[in-house]
Amino acid sequence: MRLGIIGLPQSGKTTLFNALTRATQPTGTTGKIEVHTAVVEVPDPRVDVLSRMFNPKKTIYAKVTYADIAGLDGSASKSGIAGTLLNQLTQMDGFIHVVRCFEDEAVPHPQGSINPARDLAAMDGEFVLNDLIAAERKLERLAEERKKGAGRDRATIDREIVLFERLQAALNEEIPLRDIDISAEEEKMLSGFGFLSRKPVLVVFNLAEGQAAPEIAYDHRHSQLVALQGKLEMDIAHLPAEDAQLFMEEYGIEEPSLNRMIRLSYDLLGLQSFFTVGPDEVRAWTVRRGATAPEAAGEIHTDLQKGFIRAEVVTYDDLVSLGGLSEARAKGKLRLEGKEYIVQDGEVLNIRHSG
Repeated sequence: MRLGIIGLPQSGKTTLFNALTRATQPTGTTGKIEVHTAVVEVPDPRVDVLSRMFNPKKTIYAKVTYADIAGLDGSASKSGIAGTLLNQLTQMDGFIHVVRCFEDEAVPHPQGSINPARDLAAMDGEFVLNDLIAAERKLERLAEERKKGAGRDRATIDREIVLFERLQAALNEEIPLRDIDISAEEEKMLSGFGFLSRKPVLVVFNLAEGQAAPEIAYDHRHSQLVALQGKLEMDIAHLPAEDAQLFMEEYGIEEPSLNRMIRLSYDLLGLQSFFTVGPDEVRAWTVRRGATAPEAAGEIHTDLQKGFIRAEVVTYDDLVSLGGLSEARAKGKLRLEGKEYIVQDGEVLNIRHSG
């Protein structure tokens, strides 16, 4: 899972990246197209509980990759976003859009004033414009292909024209493509397109210490809003664990807002965790919601998916309340599931396989 941290210059993107990853990238740079990436563990108290239960040699959390992407300024031209930057953006599974809410005379806003609603609309508009340009170019190619009459089936071309005309119409109305219904067949047609406004977005309002979050309506699908104090979160992240705990107790903070943000971004992409347990390893695995047991097995190893026979399944709550796998089996809570079984969040799996 790769999430790109985006936002206008001086919004606090790199501050948030440093807080998430405990990195020390310099903040305040503008203009250059730069990308810094880091892998972060997804905080999950369930993994901690299972690790205490099984006392394994290794405990492994689910992971997410964050990329701090500089170079966007909300002023995409008629030609769209530049190729190098666009290539980075299309590789992302979703975005964390940092919106500046804090005042700081030492860090002037490029627009001269603080206006979160304006800045949020500017970035959305940049992505919509870029997608509109891409859709129009695709329609031109399809019209040319249809005119020549050679190559692909004409009915297929016509279906693609209908789809891209629908996308073009929405984009002309400044509607992000994540608000558009897309069928399974249309998904296949769009598989090679990294439309930016289709990607899920977690909007992060970057506040000054003690500042209240702005009340902004943002009624888009596959979108969530969260507010945090970026500078404070970065300071906490760089403290030793004991000092960070004392600091949070002093400020009445139960957990870093970053933990919630990581979980939200994980959920935003339609992902969930399942666990494997044992004396060697307790591990959280990432799988899409709606995945079957063989697909979950494939996340562990492709050989397990190929040779899948059955999955032994127990819920996290049952396993913890009963105290172990043997107890769960004795109480009939450890059940066998086949190839059609849909894995649920937090289940503990043991894969039976051939070979």
